Amino acid sequence: MSIDIETARRVAKLARIKVEEDALPALAQEFNTILGFIEQLNEVDIEGVEPMTSVTPMRLKRRKDEVTDGDMPDKVLSNAPDAREGFFAVPKVVE
Repeated sequence: MSIDIETARRVAKLARIKVEEDALPALAQEFNTILGFIEQLNEVDIEGVEPMTSVTPMRLKRRKDEVTDGDMPDKVLSNAPDAREGFFAVPKVVE
């Protein structure tokens, strides 16, 4: 897959990144370099390789899934900048 200047312009617009017209060819080339690297990664044989969460073998700590004391809404809400009727009050973000 090859990225042309028009596609680079569209990607920049969608990402809300201002890119000057004379910088678009360099951006398109960078995109093509990235895509070329991804194509190289797709050629690697990963059959039988287990996914890793870390480069060092380790096991994540686990805890029992049990109910704790809870039932202290007043204590929890005491740190809230604004609480109403037992809930956190937050400003409206959608019109």
